[in-house]
Amino acid sequence: MRFSEVIGHHDVKKRLGEMVSQNRLSHALLFTSKEGSGALPLALAFAQYIMCESPVEGDSCGVCSACKKTSALVHPDVHFSYPVIPKKSGDKPVSTDYITEWRDFISQMPYGNVYDWLQFIGAENKQGNITAQECNEIIHKLSLKSFESENKVLVMWMPEYLEKEGNKLLKLIEEPPANTVFIMVAENESLILPTIISRTQQVRVPPLSVGDIEAQLMLKAKTSKEQARQIALISGGNYREAIQTLQNAGEDWLSLLRDWLNAIMKSGPVAQVKWIEEMSRYGREKQKQFLRYFNHLLGQAIKIQAMDGETMAIPDTERDFAIRLNKMAGIEQQYAMIEELDKAAFYIERNANAKMLFHALTIRLYHIIADKSLILMT
Repeated sequence: MRFSEVIGHHDVKKRLGEMVSQNRLSHALLFTSKEGSGALPLALAFAQYIMCESPVEGDSCGVCSACKKTSALVHPDVHFSYPVIPKKSGDKPVSTDYITEWRDFISQMPYGNVYDWLQFIGAENKQGNITAQECNEIIHKLSLKSFESENKVLVMWMPEYLEKEGNKLLKLIEEPPANTVFIMVAENESLILPTIISRTQQVRVPPLSVGDIEAQLMLKAKTSKEQARQIALISGGNYREAIQTLQNAGEDWLSLLRDWLNAIMKSGPVAQVKWIEEMSRYGREKQKQFLRYFNHLLGQAIKIQAMDGETMAIPDTERDFAIRLNKMAGIEQQYAMIEELDKAAFYIERNANAKMLFHALTIRLYHIIADKSLILMT
């Protein structure tokens, strides 16, 4: 993968290129970003740039032998580490057990998250880990001489899954063999061992811009400019979320949300139970998407209040609904609702029972907005 194939992040690409061209490349880097921002594609493109035999204008050439092998994830001096599960009871799994699946996953879902990956390898509800055995494998691989290149690269995705086993790697990270580069890619810095963070140079990857996501959707998914713009606006800089939204574009989230709020504030427990039953039949991804859509509308409502009536570039239906939300709840109430929705999405990601979660969320939203309500009837 070349830098030119990675969506956006022109400043980050330039900075990474300068690290190599100006001989300022650290032996250990930590890419941190939110889900769907593209840190993993950036890390893969950076690994290819490091290995490239004839880099051109701040990017790998894409045609030399090293580039072709790195792009196909088969270069013998580029290693990968990622969360895995045992294939059978008693196994001590390592990343190479899943290298074929990893290549397929990167080819199909380079902006996927760890949930996508674990489902891709059939984990279902099993917890992925980067094991102590994996750490031993890494130490062994990087102690060997390189096969084809003067450099060796290890790309570790989701070091949050290392836990205490990561202490095995501290000496190697601090004093690696010559011409060895660690590239770690993380989404939650707080879950990484502080001893690892202190030994790395951090590269912060911001969320993608609305314009970059819009352009990519129009280019790759052939969406209309209007649809691409709307999806980009609600994706929160998350290209994975944008793709999920596009795939579920037929869902009428607005009607579903209207029904929920009416059940909360007007119809009562029977309607609430009926709505919760309906929502529980959706898959986890659609449930999270619905909550994010609600959060998007709350964000638009807050902006409308803050801009005091100034024109905003949002669809009329969303504008009308956001105005109704403003009549239902004040800014402080809306921020409280956003916080509750974020928590709910977090727990859905971790296999919370959907019926229990949405029942509890319904009660919490009622208490937040009960003292100031307007039924959102069409």
